[in-house]
Order: sequence, then C-alpha cells, then structure tokens
Amino acid sequence: MRTHITATLLQLLRERPLEAISISEICSRAGVGRASFYRNFASKEAVLEERVHELFQDWANTSEGGAGVASAPLSELLRSLFARFEKHRDFYALLNERGLMFLVKDAVIELFGPKPEQPKEEAYARAYFAYALYGWIEVWFQRGMRESAEEIAEMFQRQGL
Repeated sequence: MRTHITATLLQLLRERPLEAISISEICSRAGVGRASFYRNFASKEAVLEERVHELFQDWANTSEGGAGVASAPLSELLRSLFARFEKHRDFYALLNERGLMFLVKDAVIELFGPKPEQPKEEAYARAYFAYALYGWIEVWFQRGMRESAEEIAEMFQRQGL
C-alpha cells in the first residue's frame, strides 16, 4: 500500500506542484481510503521524505559492497553517491523541478552532518562537509546533471573538501 501511495503521488507530482495535489486525490487515484493514507503517512511531504530516505538508506547499505558508508574511502563514497543520483535521475529531477530539494538536503545533513555527541571541531567539520556536499548536489541538479557522476565526484574532491 505504501509503495502504491508513493507511486501515485509521484505520478501526480509529474503533472503539477505538490501544493495543488490533495490527499483525497492521492487516495482516489491510489484506490485507498484517507484513513489508510494517514495510518501510513502524516502528510504528502512524508511520502516523499520516506522515498528519499529509502534511496539514501539503500545507498548507504550497499556502498562498498555492503560495508556501508562508515568504512568506504571518501573517493568511492562520493562516486557511488553521485552514481546513485544518476540512477534515480528522474526522481531527483522531479524533486528539483517542484522545489522539493529540501528533502534531499535533510537526508544529506542527517547522514553526513554533525551529531550532538561529537566534539565541537568534528561537529563543525561535518557540518561544513555536509552543507558543501548538498550545495554541489543542488547545483548539479539545477544545471541538469550535465556532468557524469565520476566527473562531479572528482571536481568535488579537487576542492579539498
């Protein structure tokens, strides 16, 4: 049911902005009741947020052959992340087109950003890296992802970030 609701919302989002889509319309097209929608999601944004997090989690779990992001060298991590964006280009382009990139920002900051338990210098360094990475991702999407995943990852690393 969750997958069907998500697919329906994405289909509607291709037609018009999120603000112009009602929960009733999602339910009607998906063939589910409003109660079922709200049992699974708190809002339309929550549907998209879950999809972004699923894609990021899948990437994090499969990076470096299942070793995960913690043990991967930065160069490989970046290449695989940008390659994952390329793989799901249509989805991310849709988020960009509809002004929903904040969902990607939230996922990047959650994954790479500072954690409360970290020492201050590490927290600031992680914040710097996470926001810089998000900035590159956002501009790459805005520019139509003209550079390959490999090229954008190499350019990012050359900046010494």
